[in-house]
Amino acid sequence: MAKNERTSKSVARKASKVLADPASTKAMKSIAASALTQAPDRRKAKRK
Repeated sequence: MAKNERTSKSVARKASKVLADPASTKAMKSIAASALTQAPDRRKAKRK
């Protein structure tokens, strides 16, 4: 994977829903987990 390839926010959001769904298959969860590992880390909000 190239350094500039990242999972978009919308795909990461959908992947997290798949992982939370008990009806998801093992294969679906595996793919969703892979997508989330490629998602950029969330930045912490700056405190004022």
